[in-house]
Amino acid sequence: MKRVALLGMPNTGKSTLFNRLTGAHARVGNWPGLTVELLNARLIVGDQVVHMVDLPGIYDLHGYSDDERVVTQFLDTQPPDLIIFVLNTSQYERQMNLLSQVMAKGIPMMLVMNMVDEASAMGIDVEVDALSRKLQIPIHFLSAKYGQGVERLQPAMRQAFGEVAAKPYLPTLAEVQKAFSESINVPAQASNATTEKLDKVLLHPLFGLPIFFVVMLLLFQGVFTIGKPLQDAATWLLSEFRMVALEPLFTYLPAVLQGLLLDGIYNGLSTVASFVPLIVLFFLFMGMVEDTGYLSRAAFLMDALMAKFGLDGRSFVMLLMGFGCNVPALMGTRVIRSKGLRYLTMLTIPFSLCSARMQVFVFFIAALFTAEQAPWVLFSLYVMSILMAIVTSLIFKRQYVNNDAFILEMPPYRFPTMRQMVLAGWQEVRHFLNRATRFIVIGVVMIWVLTNFPQGVQPGSIDSWAGQLGNWLQPIFQPIGINAELTIALLFGFIAKEIVIGSLAVIYGQEGAALVHTITQHITWVEAYSFMLFVLIYTPCVSTIATIRKETKSLSFTALSVVWPLVAAWLITFVFYKVAIWLVG
Repeated sequence: MKRVALLGMPNTGKSTLFNRLTGAHARVGNWPGLTVELLNARLIVGDQVVHMVDLPGIYDLHGYSDDERVVTQFLDTQPPDLIIFVLNTSQYERQMNLLSQVMAKGIPMMLVMNMVDEASAMGIDVEVDALSRKLQIPIHFLSAKYGQGVERLQPAMRQAFGEVAAKPYLPTLAEVQKAFSESINVPAQASNATTEKLDKVLLHPLFGLPIFFVVMLLLFQGVFTIGKPLQDAATWLLSEFRMVALEPLFTYLPAVLQGLLLDGIYNGLSTVASFVPLIVLFFLFMGMVEDTGYLSRAAFLMDALMAKFGLDGRSFVMLLMGFGCNVPALMGTRVIRSKGLRYLTMLTIPFSLCSARMQVFVFFIAALFTAEQAPWVLFSLYVMSILMAIVTSLIFKRQYVNNDAFILEMPPYRFPTMRQMVLAGWQEVRHFLNRATRFIVIGVVMIWVLTNFPQGVQPGSIDSWAGQLGNWLQPIFQPIGINAELTIALLFGFIAKEIVIGSLAVIYGQEGAALVHTITQHITWVEAYSFMLFVLIYTPCVSTIATIRKETKSLSFTALSVVWPLVAAWLITFVFYKVAIWLVG
């Protein structure tokens, strides 16, 4: 099987091209460092199957970051049959050094000059045939974002596989630079006027950060304004499906099995599923902000502030990535060369408000707060997320010292295509479905067993195993406003935060609107916020812990990443709960 590798600097559109060619769903975005591991897919090219690999974006084959070592090792130990070098046409000057290094490997390659739409808008003109003759490699001009010219790559790959390998041309950097300078015409005033105008406002030294936080607040407002009716509709449909289809179907099953299927698995899954529209909407909006390149600006704005706490702008980028899922954000720290900064960043990432926690917060916020209050409550949790990262870095920065300079590419602003936004939403749905088939089903079944056994007890009562366990832990959780039922949900949330809401449906034996009503009858808004605060801060899920262990290979650091959030969660929630109770009266 032929192997093809996509290679290039960060933010050149490699993953977008990978998705176009293979139909895969690699995460794409308008900032560097999103591809943090080797993404693989199979592609039919002519009459053969091709194994395509999307390598992490790097700046230098002779660099020392983990990503650079991964690419170098891949090329040395598993040399591909063809390298597709992806180059950002409008920023070709600073990519020629890496291009000459890759050509020096002597591996057959073709050059893809991507983002031609941006280059054309800036008046950049490329004599493709002339450049191809000078470099002695095939060159293709395209826009992976809009799919322009992508159809020519498969025939080009098929032709490359069929050609007899000739002695490779190994030009020096000076020769590569000469070939480009003779084949590309760049206007004297070539620039992205829109980007420059926007940056004058959005990167303003005084107003830049306030604007960023206002943008995020408006994003939350849009999610609840548009998403709440969709969530209500999903809840109604799932409830009707149970009543009309499932209950009659399971009538003749034994009572225990009927309870497991309906009150256990279905109630748990349907309650979580009813919030998928809000989650998808959130990531559609977040994807728009991310793909425009604005989050790179946020990292730039935050760098000076983060430096005071031992972090830098890259750390803030990883925290933002963690809002989707902590796991890829932790893997993304490979681009940080300083071990101290990398470890400190990894210690702060689990405080990022990931999509799994979002489900918990959306449920409680929608149940106990008004539509006007909801965006502010969610916004406060995001602010607390960042504050916890800052506090953590302040405490541990002397132990994990940063000795690396901060360099971050500032891409031009780009508006995402509808295809990119839909893919972003679908990725979150797919992530939910994958988790549902593993952790959530297992979790809700375990909780159903705990709340319904030993046999003969009232489900969820003090006499059930769950009730006994919840009461045993009450001396720990009662001082922070968390009752026995919520305590059980927290325990299973350690496996995966998505289980928390499903577990409440099983514990209370209700779903949808009935579960929301029961929750509002059993806890106050202060207790709800205390619970959300604890969920935000306490021990990350099993997948996150496993990733930290794998990335650091340190048992002591992994233990610290478990114990510190747990202790911090209890202390901060205790202070909030006592102060809030005192203020409320």
